[in-house]
Amino acid sequence: MKDGVIAVRLEKTGELVTIRMAPPLAATIAAGPTGDRTDIAGERRRTTTTEGFGNRFRDWCRAAGIDKSAHGIRKLAATTAAENGATASELDAMFGWSGGGIASIQTRAANRKRLGLAASNKLVGTDPENPIPSPNGQVRDSH
Repeated sequence: MKDGVIAVRLEKTGELVTIRMAPPLAATIAAGPTGDRTDIAGERRRTTTTEGFGNRFRDWCRAAGIDKSAHGIRKLAATTAAENGATASELDAMFGWSGGGIASIQTRAANRKRLGLAASNKLVGTDPENPIPSPNGQVRDSH
């Protein structure tokens, strides 16, 4: 890791993914002992399996009152990136996907939301924060 940037080879596909970590995560990792390989230790200080980690992560989420899993957090990250303007190609690179299929689902949903809001503002030629006058001159709440 250098300047919060890491490269990870995905176990499932073998794709190399290079991403910038959120500063709090980068600081946490930098504070601990790491080397070329980082494993997550289980209860007996032995490397845990992917499935074992996934199960424990889900348990930790539930204990924190969050109804998510590691997969759910990854999906949330993809949705957030798409809603913030990430392209299908950027999502493919960030998550190690290929072919654009999964990424296009994320970007299509984000674009529909963004475009729907933009188009509805044009419908009456008003800013969404301003009230829309009715045909009889009364003001209606636009929300």
